[in-house]
Amino acid sequence: MTSLSVSVIVVSRGRPKLLQLCLKAISQLRYDKFELVVVADRAGLAAVKASELAELTKTVLFEEPNVATARNLGIAQASGDLVAFIDGGAVPEPGWLHHLAAVFADQEIAAAGGYVRGHNGISYQYSGKIVDAFGASTPLRHSGDAPIIIEERPEQALKTIGTNSAFRRDVLVKMGGFNPAFAYYLDETELNIRLAKAGFKTAIVPLAQVHHHRAASEHRAPSGMPRSLFQIGASAAALLRIHAPDTDHALPIFRAQAVQRNRLLGFMVSGACEPNDIKRLLKTYEAGVAAGLSRPISPPAKITRSGTQFVNIWQSGVRRRHKIVSGFRLHQKTLRQKARTELLSGSVVSLYIFSRTALFHKVRFHPDGFWEQSGGLFGRATRSESIFKAMTLAKRVEKEDNRVAAARHP
Repeated sequence: MTSLSVSVIVVSRGRPKLLQLCLKAISQLRYDKFELVVVADRAGLAAVKASELAELTKTVLFEEPNVATARNLGIAQASGDLVAFIDGGAVPEPGWLHHLAAVFADQEIAAAGGYVRGHNGISYQYSGKIVDAFGASTPLRHSGDAPIIIEERPEQALKTIGTNSAFRRDVLVKMGGFNPAFAYYLDETELNIRLAKAGFKTAIVPLAQVHHHRAASEHRAPSGMPRSLFQIGASAAALLRIHAPDTDHALPIFRAQAVQRNRLLGFMVSGACEPNDIKRLLKTYEAGVAAGLSRPISPPAKITRSGTQFVNIWQSGVRRRHKIVSGFRLHQKTLRQKARTELLSGSVVSLYIFSRTALFHKVRFHPDGFWEQSGGLFGRATRSESIFKAMTLAKRVEKEDNRVAAARHP
């Protein structure tokens, strides 16, 4: 394990209950030297105050809808060698920081990003991309758990995602952090491009995993359907102005709009919207592009360090054990109570609740603080598995624990 200290920065706005869950998961991280900085609105700071980490958490009140500025405020409070970012609507696996920080043992690495699991807790919402100066991204072709480091060029960069990324703090401070012109969308992409142009290396770390639930917000409905595409259009246009100033922007903007149109068509097919909704939302995208092409854009300002002391969450150096609780759905109430008891003893708990069916599996971080996987004893966990496979309870538990072991209890 690297000896580098890490400042974990959580940005949250309008989601205090999800922030509480995020903080509970952060309290179980298996890393010996990290501090916590939370940048949130008043409701979010109230959630911090009610958490078990309240006395050890640095907090910043910020009410504005600008994620780039919020992250910069967190960087100003950070005292670690590295700064790691996670959104208040996500929860990290216990081994998240262990894997994310390890790649920085290579002095040439300035940034790293991990994988993000989606709503079912198993399939990946994000697993690495390459992005160009126009904002167009291409999925990485990679298998296995080893970190991914490719030879980046000024015209392309490895893309990290805001809810699962880390950077050398001194590099971010010198570069001005995130650009406030990107209040929402492409804020981390713009930083990735700047890092690549400056000659820094980035790593993608498959075992550094967080679970992210795209909950309802001012930007999207409970179904995930966007409420407006204005900020997305504005950020797409601003990226072109900054990183492709000598190129005719008409074609890249058309292609970016086509991506959003196809995304909306997917929602229509699923029944989440109607044709009139698509027309209305595309107009908000066009309005955002117009704003992004005309608004003043200044280079990122220098980040002023606050001078605060590093506040180590693990002052006691206590290491949590990993405990497995398993059984059948018929006994789920008893099993959950046993998981709570193991939590009180200081363990990280994985609870497996199976039915004698072939139901697909799902994973969640339970509000009480344990990891719960449920589904059919004979059903799929990863969606690439066969639909049905005969298996005993003991073998199934062993199989699933082996699947998550590196991320959950390294």
